[in-house]
Amino acid sequence: MTVKDIILQNYSLSGKVSLITGASRGIGKASALLFASLGADVAVNGRNHKLLSETAEEIEKMDRKSIILEGDISSSKNLPKEMVDKTIKKFGKIDILVNNAGIGIKKGFFEMTLEDWNQVINVNLTSAMLFCQAVLPYMIEKKYGKIVNVSSLVAKQARLSSAPCYGSSKSGMLYLTRHLAKEFGPSGIYVNAVCPGQIVAYMTRNWTEEHKKELISETPLRRLGYPDDVAKAILFLSSDLSSYVNGESLNVNGGYIMD
Repeated sequence: MTVKDIILQNYSLSGKVSLITGASRGIGKASALLFASLGADVAVNGRNHKLLSETAEEIEKMDRKSIILEGDISSSKNLPKEMVDKTIKKFGKIDILVNNAGIGIKKGFFEMTLEDWNQVINVNLTSAMLFCQAVLPYMIEKKYGKIVNVSSLVAKQARLSSAPCYGSSKSGMLYLTRHLAKEFGPSGIYVNAVCPGQIVAYMTRNWTEEHKKELISETPLRRLGYPDDVAKAILFLSSDLSSYVNGESLNVNGGYIMD
């Protein structure tokens, strides 16, 4: 077997089942389609039925199975478990969980309200915790599982363009990642995170051309990132190529932040 064959074999997700939150667009959708192209069946979560249906249809065109888990995962503490149970009922297992769902706001510290804080923390961090609580018992039983949490570069560097609640939620994702990796690593569970930087997606649709040029000039690769760039990093952490990587946060920002 050649090195190329080994790499392709380890990248394969044939027979795997993944659940991806926030999969109607951007990083979540790119990850769902990439996973399906490599053999995975994918449960897709989001709030927009039309966009989720389009994602599911694209997955099924690749001869993979999909299930739509429509709903606002921050609206009920029971919803993540219900979605996990529904996925397992259909597929029999969950091998990969990608906590990607997220929202952001742009407000200064004194402009930010308690409602803003609670909403962002609930969507970005609390829902990820609840999904992990729901899926880990199944993964522990199988003695295998991959969890990838989508954090952000603001977890590592304060940026005044984001509200404090956003950075706090993404920093919390990194601690949650490390804690779960340490506690459940002995059970064969891998928990890692990605920290995207300047990614052109729905949440950045209001960037001005001037702001884009400024970011590009500050990025060593001299370009902005795209959802596919992050999806490839998530794939690495979800595949067997990362068989000795646990509790890490992988920067995906073109060198904007190096640590």
